[in-house]
This record gives sequence, C-alpha cells and structure tokens, in this order.
Amino acid sequence: MQPAKRALLSVANKEGLVPFARGLAERGFEVVSSGGTAKVLEDEGVPVRRVGDVTGFPEILGGRVKTLNPHVHGGILARRHLPSDLEELEKHEILPVDVVAVNFYPFERKVAQGSPIEEVLENIDIGGPSMLRASAKNFKDVLSVSDPKDYSLVLGKLDEGVDLGTKLYLAVKAFRASAGYESAIAAFMDRLSAEGSKLALGGSEAQLGMTLSLHFEKVQDLRYGENPHQTASFYCDADSSGLAVAGARKLAGKDLSYNNILDLDAAWRIVRDLPSERSAAVVIKHTNPCGAALGDSLRAAYVSARATDPVSAFGGIVAFNRFVDGETATELVSTFLEAVIAPGFDDQAVEILSAKKNVRLMQVDDPVPPKWEGLNFCRVLGGLLIQDWDREDDISFDVRTERKPSVEEQEALRFAWIISKHVKSNAIVIARQEALVGVGAGQMSRVDSCRLAIEKAQSELEGTVAASDAFFPFRDGVDTLADAGVKAIIQPGGSIRDEEVVAAANERGLAMVFTGKRHFKH
Repeated sequence: MQPAKRALLSVANKEGLVPFARGLAERGFEVVSSGGTAKVLEDEGVPVRRVGDVTGFPEILGGRVKTLNPHVHGGILARRHLPSDLEELEKHEILPVDVVAVNFYPFERKVAQGSPIEEVLENIDIGGPSMLRASAKNFKDVLSVSDPKDYSLVLGKLDEGVDLGTKLYLAVKAFRASAGYESAIAAFMDRLSAEGSKLALGGSEAQLGMTLSLHFEKVQDLRYGENPHQTASFYCDADSSGLAVAGARKLAGKDLSYNNILDLDAAWRIVRDLPSERSAAVVIKHTNPCGAALGDSLRAAYVSARATDPVSAFGGIVAFNRFVDGETATELVSTFLEAVIAPGFDDQAVEILSAKKNVRLMQVDDPVPPKWEGLNFCRVLGGLLIQDWDREDDISFDVRTERKPSVEEQEALRFAWIISKHVKSNAIVIARQEALVGVGAGQMSRVDSCRLAIEKAQSELEGTVAASDAFFPFRDGVDTLADAGVKAIIQPGGSIRDEEVVAAANERGLAMVFTGKRHFKH
C-alpha cells in the first residue's frame, strides 16, 4: 500500500529532528530522508525511507547529488487542485510530498570560522534550497519548515488542521532563509579573487562588491524610536548566534526602548574592551561613558565608576563583566537606573533589583570578549556607509617626550585610551590608574573637550593622565590639561604641529605617548 502522506526531511541542524520525525511518523507520514539526516533517524529507531529508494537512483558525487530528481521535486511542486498535475504524478509513479523540512549546510559558520576556501565552497547547499524554495512556492499544498523552532507548531497544526495563514507564515520564513543564504554566498564569492590557478580572499571585509545584500532577523518591535513620533524595530544579524545585546535575555523590568538598546550596546562594548582579569563597571548616558572603573570586587568597581559623575549616572545604563552579586545589587538600587547588563545575576541580585520594577536586567551569555567580526553600518539620506569595526588588539606606546611615563602612569594611560575609543569625538578622557575622572565628549574643538573633561571631574586632578582620541592640532589642549594637574598624555600623533605639541609637553614636564592609531567616533 502506498502511504497517504509523505514528509521529506533533510537538515544540517539536527536540533529537534528526532522528536519531530517521530511525531510525523506517529501521525501516519512516511518519512523520507537522505545522508546524515537519515542515519540519525535510523540510529534512533525512527521509521525512515532513504531518498535513493524513492528516486531509484543512488547518491552520487560524494553526496553532491541526492534529491535533485523528478521523484522529489515532482512530488513537491504538484498542484493538488489540477487534475493534469495529479495525472502526471500517477503516470510517472511519483507520490506527493506534503511536508518539507530543510535547513542548509553551515556555509555562514564556515566563513565565520575562517575555514579553507574549498571547504567553504563545498558547504554551498544546492539540494536543500531547491527543495525548500519548491515547497514554499507550492505552499498551499506543502508545508515548508525551515526553522526547528517551528516543529512543535507544525505537529500541533497537523492535529487541529493547517490553516492558510500558517502555510503562508512557513513559506515566508522559507524564502527568507533562502534569500539570506544566497546573500551570504554572494558576499563571500564577491570577496574571492583568482590569483593564477588559485583562489584567494581579496583583502578585508570592507572591500565589498558592487552591490550589498543584508540579512537581519527581527528581534522585536519597539514602542517608538529615538522620539515618540518615530517608528522602530530591533533586528539582529541572522548569523550572530545571539551575540552581545542582540542575544541578551531580559530577566526583569520594562520592555526595552530604542535608546535603551543603543546605550546597552555602548556599555557592553566598553566593558568587554576593559581588562578581563579585573572586575569592571561602566556607566553610560546617551552612549557616552560618564563612569568607568576597575576594582577588586564588582561593588568596588561600580562605586568608583559612579563617583566619576554621580549626577549624570542618574537614569543611566550600567554594564559589568562579572556576575552581579547581592552586595553589588544593593549598591545599584541606591541610584535610579534604566538598565543593567552583565554575564549574569545571582538569585539575591535578581530579587533585590527586581524590586525596582522599571529596571531592565539584561543577561548576556557571552563569556569572552567578541572578535568584532562583520561590518558596521551607518545610514545616510540616499545611501549607506560601511566600515569594519574599530579594533585594536595591542596598544602601541611610542614615548615622544623627555620624561617617560611611570609604570602606574602607563597603566592609567592604557585604561584612558580604551575609554577614549568609545567617547564621541572630539574626545578627551582624564583618568587615574583604574578609574575614569572626567570626560569631554563631542565638542567642536579639542581644547573645549579638554576644558569640559576638567570641568566634569569630581576629584583632584593632580597626577592624573589624559587620552585624546585624535591628535592635538595646537599646544593649547596640552597646556590646558597641564594647568589642571595632568601629568601624562596618550594620543595618536600625526599633526603637522606634533613637534610643537611635544615641545609643550616637555616644557610642562609631561610624559607623552603616541599610539599611531586614531579613534574618532562620530
């Protein structure tokens, strides 16, 4: 007897596969599969028929050709309401396929891992996208299942009756999956160059092709954008695997706003740039740090960070690089905060912080500093600016003054330099060895940023250090900082007046270090 219903399963991601296939079999479906998918089901005792038995043709070319056959695609694409289609199926002894569950070879993961080019190319799936697109085209008759998260939905709908809305929902997801996959392949191929008889990657990720295709998936709709009259939604990279804020889990508090997400991202980026061997805390206001510190404990780091600018900390966002404990949570609730982001919170901390109903608690399962892979986008009217991320693995210290910075000053300069990268330009950061002291952000002239950083400082500036995200165009900034008590400065260098600036530092007895790398943040 021929089966009344047939399901075709071919998945690279085996998550949820076995219970889904077993559920289909229990509902009277003949499960057809190939390769690794079939082997997993056979090993788990799920009734499965090999694709080769259906097509009458074995897998060939090392598995490259398995499902590209009329017995597969004819069964998927046949329109059940057309007698001519059904007659052709009967003539060629092809059975209809009612469910297609497909996800693709891990092409994007291979690219992200830096796998050899030939291995990446071999992970371009052909049969999977072909079957999924065919089923999505014929969605009125065939269920297209591209996401393991939908397995339970499909089984439930098979029991109660599959409505047209569900069929359309699954088809749209299938075409999205296919479009994103093809875009990733095109982007990778665009980066390849032929060097004689060999293939090579053509430089950095910023060297893009003539067109750009983006694939992002919606995380959530937002109440509004930066302002109440603007609509907004939050999307994440389709292949980010929940990186950073895009993958954070909200443990408590109100829904996130557009501005919350921007500030949480800014806070998390800074705290992940700070030395991982020490407890670190960062306080953010309008994407700029108004406090940052290292400490022997998380509470100590937070108290020191908040002391940088306690007035601005009100209504701020706080990031930590450690699990938040009860002691730290008790300190946090003494100030009104919008959100706290950390690798985790212990039970006592959750209880204490949840008492403040409006505070969002965001847990990021991201235990190591990110590699900042991918590209950074900025929309302008009529276009899109693209660059790679502002990365700096090692800070270069080129001492240009007669006085060299002491060991303590060097540590403070490194700390200040890391923070300066995350401050809006023009940026001047004043710090001690493990704590931010004053920030001058976003001023139109560098000397004004110097004055603002000094004005914002809440503690004695004698013996502090300063970082400038770009070179000093004149000596006035150096003189302003020296007058306030700053004893060492770190900057990129590169001005036509570098000699004048260094001479000013020597004249004032300052140590000055060049890094050779600028960190504008517009």
